[in-house]
Amino acid sequence: MKHPLHRDGESYPSPPPQRRPRGFASAPAPAAGASPRRRGVQEREREREKERTKLRERHRRAITGRMLAGLRQHGNFPLPARADMNDVLAALARAAGWTVQPDGTTFRSSNQPLLPPPPQLHGAFQVASVETPALINTLSSYAIGTPLDSQASALQTDDSLSPSSLDSVVADRRIKTENHGNSSSVSSLNCMDNDQQLTRSVLFPDDYTKTPYIPVYASLPMGIINSHCQLVDPESVRAELRQLKSLNVDGVVVDCWWGIVEAWTPRKYEWSGYRDLFGIIKEFKLKVQVVLSFHGSGETGSGDVLISLPKWIMEIAKENQDIFFTDREGRRNTECLSWGIDKERVLRGRTGIEVCFDFMRSFHMEFRNLSEEGLVSSIEIGLGASGELRYPSCPETMGWKYPGIGEFQCYDRYMQKNLRQSALSRGHLFWARGPDNAGYYNSRPHETGFFCDGGDYDSYYGRFFLNWYSGVLMDHVDQVLSLATLAFDGAEIVVKVPSIYWWYRTASHAAELTAGFYNTTNRDGYSPVFRMLKKHSVILKLVCYGPEYTVHEKDDDEAFADPEGLTWQVINAAWDQGLPLCIESALPCRNGEAYSRILDTAKPRDDPDRHHAASFAYRQQQQPPLREACLSELCTFVKCMHGEAPQNGEG
Repeated sequence: MKHPLHRDGESYPSPPPQRRPRGFASAPAPAAGASPRRRGVQEREREREKERTKLRERHRRAITGRMLAGLRQHGNFPLPARADMNDVLAALARAAGWTVQPDGTTFRSSNQPLLPPPPQLHGAFQVASVETPALINTLSSYAIGTPLDSQASALQTDDSLSPSSLDSVVADRRIKTENHGNSSSVSSLNCMDNDQQLTRSVLFPDDYTKTPYIPVYASLPMGIINSHCQLVDPESVRAELRQLKSLNVDGVVVDCWWGIVEAWTPRKYEWSGYRDLFGIIKEFKLKVQVVLSFHGSGETGSGDVLISLPKWIMEIAKENQDIFFTDREGRRNTECLSWGIDKERVLRGRTGIEVCFDFMRSFHMEFRNLSEEGLVSSIEIGLGASGELRYPSCPETMGWKYPGIGEFQCYDRYMQKNLRQSALSRGHLFWARGPDNAGYYNSRPHETGFFCDGGDYDSYYGRFFLNWYSGVLMDHVDQVLSLATLAFDGAEIVVKVPSIYWWYRTASHAAELTAGFYNTTNRDGYSPVFRMLKKHSVILKLVCYGPEYTVHEKDDDEAFADPEGLTWQVINAAWDQGLPLCIESALPCRNGEAYSRILDTAKPRDDPDRHHAASFAYRQQQQPPLREACLSELCTFVKCMHGEAPQNGEG
């Protein structure tokens, strides 16, 4: 091949052939002289390719998750909660009789036989037999009649196993025991006692010793303060605090309800019941996380007292129901005030923001001395439904049931006025409306024209509306936190975000959109919120998925739910913004699996930056007292959170 000639007659070699780019780089870069239309087409193609890549990655992770679940459930493989291919290979090697050290060094044990014949092939996958000899020998050491010392030595063969991995071993052993019985001559009562002791020893290993100290707080029941702001049963409170003190918890969570303190007359605050309660807590030298609750509660306290918004607010609502959030059908949600009145003087001459500020300032003036003494460790500001940073998009009072997508709450006249102003500023007044094809509370995304794949949520109008809807949420938080900083003068302020994990594995994330978080497959809806929270130096509290999602576990595949995926997105986004993080369990922890999951979330094992939660809040069940076994597990859990070694007899 001849080389091209320079005009001076000198030849130059041809440039080497270029490899064809793939993935995001496959689309040609827009030429300098390309038309705006051409550049727009290329930009949209790159965005589509990014979305397709994300969907392929989600599909791959879903397949991997089902394979790992099958290995755990049907093959008795003790894999960590977030296992990778190295964990799978190590488990297979150990099951075949090989020794795998923590650094990856692998060799055949001298006393192990050669590999058994390869298992049968079923379709395209090789199925690990449950009857692998080495695996049977290992599991047989967990028999109920075996002394605990020998059981512990068997469990120490792999120091790298996570709590959830060991939990799966015990769960599988329980299943075999229930199905096939136990030939041991030990009585059933002794078997149960040994089983509980083994469960505790497996669920709470010693590898949490010398880990960071995370304070643990337990919530107090709602009904301890009645509607007249009186402490109902001081001796019962003392008994409960005495029990919590014996568990070595660091403090308690106390809800201070706006509907109780300012119940009857505007600007007249009654704190007597809370003053008595804080005095008793001070006797036990426990700290307090205060929650200022600006919402009502559908639950009942002692004496069947319903905690609602202040009575004078309900009187105003008789003449002006638009102070409440409203759905498309015109139904009012009386749980909390609409953010549309944040700057409207419709509350006896005050705006919604001013009412919040006056309440916060009253608390600070009443209990300033307790904050100075260190009794009050932090103050959580209720910012929406259930005290969480969200719209009341999924109210059970309106008939919502899991896993419904919920409805947008923007149809009161003040929110509609705000929407019209925003649409007018964009020059598209016909956008001053809520979506008319977004379904109902219990709809599924694919049943709607707005949330389905390729639906209107990703149209020009849809993006405008969702930006406005989530922007109202951010504006509300920004204003409240600005005033909270003034009211509390340097106190640690906490903001709680929800865990809306159903429909997380769909493109639109419909349930998150109706709650106010513009978090779709191709858009991060949490980082912008957290950047604003970082400006106010607050602490973020995440309502962890906890054990309650197992109630809906059978519906999770149908609901495309991913509680772990959402939890880690929120946690990583918070830590990326430098926000301290607290964790709260949404329902009582009554099983070891929930404890292990929370420990793994609060103290990530493989985080190179050594992030960990700042504190953990535990919401107790109100009616029945905790069983002795649960108290023992909770005591061990607290020690793990504190980075202490459980004593003998605790696991």
